[in-house]
Amino acid sequence: MLEELVQPNETTVPLLPCVAPEETVAFWRSLGFAVTYEQRRPYLYLAFQWRGVGLHYKQPPGGIDAAREDIGGCLVMVDLVAPYHAAFTEAMRRSYGKILAKGLPRITRFRPGASRFTVVDPSGNSIVFIQRDEPAELEYGGAKHLQGLAKVLDNARILREFKHDDLAAFRALNSGLRRHADGAATLERAVALASLIELATALDDPGRIPEWGAQLRSLPLTAEERATVRAAVADTAVLEPWLPAD
Repeated sequence: MLEELVQPNETTVPLLPCVAPEETVAFWRSLGFAVTYEQRRPYLYLAFQWRGVGLHYKQPPGGIDAAREDIGGCLVMVDLVAPYHAAFTEAMRRSYGKILAKGLPRITRFRPGASRFTVVDPSGNSIVFIQRDEPAELEYGGAKHLQGLAKVLDNARILREFKHDDLAAFRALNSGLRRHADGAATLERAVALASLIELATALDDPGRIPEWGAQLRSLPLTAEERATVRAAVADTAVLEPWLPAD
């Protein structure tokens, strides 16, 4: 039978459109990828490899705007996603002196316990690294069993980690905290305030950070609760002025 001759050892390699060849080569090299093929004429073809991750690029069709970030992408399924994010952010610090968190190219935030992150290349392609055991069904818009500020926090998490929409998450948290703060648990309020501080920092909108920070500092939190608040953000440095060290 023909099916018996088909061995289950296939390798699928994404072929992505590339509007910025020079920047693409420089970017993937900076993250530790090897350039396994590089051709500009008579047509564009680039190939990169890092461990088991292969990415190939071709000449894009006309009229593509990389800034829209809807050009293409692929999924990379891994056993543990955190080490990949750590490897890429460390490489960025070495090559650029910072983590590229805005514009093109960039890497999205990674909160402890998250199951995915995205690398956006110079052409606006999204390479999404996903942990294999990520829940098959996600409650986009917030888990149905949650109420009040807990539901708002879960909705903001979905907006940040799965839809990569920091502005929408910021707006949801800002309005949700105003509506539900009075009836919320102290820890929920603390996590909401910490998340707002992190989002405002990422969005370059620091106007209310001192206000939220003062509120966070005034909340009576145990050492365990402070650890939970720190775990809710990707960069704990943004909380240092407002959350006392244990």
